[in-house]
Amino acid sequence: MDKLDRFLDRAELLVERLEQVFIKTDSVERDWSAAHAFRWQQRNGRGKLRALHHLHRITLEDLCGIDAQKTLVEQNTRQFVLGRPANNVLLTGSRGTGKSSLVKALLNEYAAQGLRVIEVGKDGLADIPDIVELVESRPERFILYCDDLSFNNDEPGYPALKAVLDGSLTALSDNLLIYATSNRRHLMPEYMAENLATRHIGDEVHPAESVEEKISLSERFGLWVSFYPFTQDEYLTITGHWLKHFGLSGQLDEPTRLAALQWSLQRGSRSGRVAWQFARDWAGRK
Repeated sequence: MDKLDRFLDRAELLVERLEQVFIKTDSVERDWSAAHAFRWQQRNGRGKLRALHHLHRITLEDLCGIDAQKTLVEQNTRQFVLGRPANNVLLTGSRGTGKSSLVKALLNEYAAQGLRVIEVGKDGLADIPDIVELVESRPERFILYCDDLSFNNDEPGYPALKAVLDGSLTALSDNLLIYATSNRRHLMPEYMAENLATRHIGDEVHPAESVEEKISLSERFGLWVSFYPFTQDEYLTITGHWLKHFGLSGQLDEPTRLAALQWSLQRGSRSGRVAWQFARDWAGRK
């Protein structure tokens, strides 16, 4: 039995070494021109880039009702693509208002100029130094994209991201930025008890340590961009745009207008996503 155990231990060690060799080779020799977007995936406890070929073809012109947000983020991205100083970006606010779509549209707009996007989930944040090592010698400009990012207390991705943004002895390479979207402005849940722990000393307000800790992550993003719920008129304008996109008239007659409003009431939201879903359904029916 002892001999069998030793044999199995040596076999397992050999397999691990082979995995290291093959995974490393696959990552380093990747054909970067084969795709404009990649996803960082964890397999067998190790990270690996996977090329994404079927991308959403949304454009900046398709994003209605968020002109101010588009201007800010596009300007920052243009600076980055041109090799000028630019900031990491945190996009926060209401669901379905175009945060993720804006990142996709920017990739479509600037891919020909060398922009690439690497999507990373929370479980891959600790691997950011490995990603930096893979791309730091590349001529392309990389956005590390974290979608719908939020943390609960004690999640390992939180300190990893915090250190990478501003705190680690090693910095991000000049050809890489982090763009994150979240429904939470400070990326973590906030509780009433934390606000009650705030102290008032004379005219000064001293937030509780737990509040300071949560703010300390979001403030490490150089650019904050907030997205807000759409008004009824804005929702209908977006609906008209998508109806035209699907081959119908962009002018809403009364039956179409009422149907679009009823659709939004059923969803409990007047968002760009809801408008797109309605237009897709309505065009299919017609």
